[in-house]
Amino acid sequence: MEAALKESVANCKRFGETCLGQALYRHRSFFQNPTGSPAWSHTELSYFRSMVPEDVVMDLIGKTQASEVQQLRVELLLTTPGSFVLPRDWRGLSDRTDRVASLEFIRVNPPYFDDYRQFMREYCGPAAVRIVRSGRFGTFRAMETIAVLHRDPATHVDWNQIHLCELNPDGFKGFGREFEDAMRDDKAGGATAPRDFADLDRIRTVPRWTFNDPVIEMDAAVAQVGSSTT
Repeated sequence: MEAALKESVANCKRFGETCLGQALYRHRSFFQNPTGSPAWSHTELSYFRSMVPEDVVMDLIGKTQASEVQQLRVELLLTTPGSFVLPRDWRGLSDRTDRVASLEFIRVNPPYFDDYRQFMREYCGPAAVRIVRSGRFGTFRAMETIAVLHRDPATHVDWNQIHLCELNPDGFKGFGREFEDAMRDDKAGGATAPRDFADLDRIRTVPRWTFNDPVIEMDAAVAQVGSSTT
């Protein structure tokens, strides 16, 4: 199964010029899994500039999958404004065996989308920039679902946000602690936490949070688009 997935990712040029690259991650362990449902084995991310061509969408959801692969979900995501932090020199985790890829699957209550985006833009984004610059995280990529193109009926976990970052799991206490420490230490910018991080519990849940091993990271080109940090 992984061989079939790797072959597909390595052939990302078939997606055309708007495709900036792909990455494939293998599930290692749960950081949080309150649903108690079984884990999927791999998560694949494909990055596009501006738009995803129609033929690519049909390729992703309409093609015959390899017999070894059971496709559970296909979705389109947009980067969350001010909260997609990727250094220009990003080269993946090949030389950082102490780190794992954290994939946080988040469900925001729809009436609070605007509040959540503002919180990400004004609080989490600036904190993530500081943490990435310090070397604690490799990147911090907040993305929000705009359309679910395919979903296996047997998949009970649902979300509308995905957060990806690379971190050392030893001693990791969660993003709330990391972000609060980053904002508290950012005296030069005068940044302060607008409210306690725990307040987010009233507008969002985290039905699944996993640690993953990178299988293929062909996403360095994503870092060359936009500014040096967003």
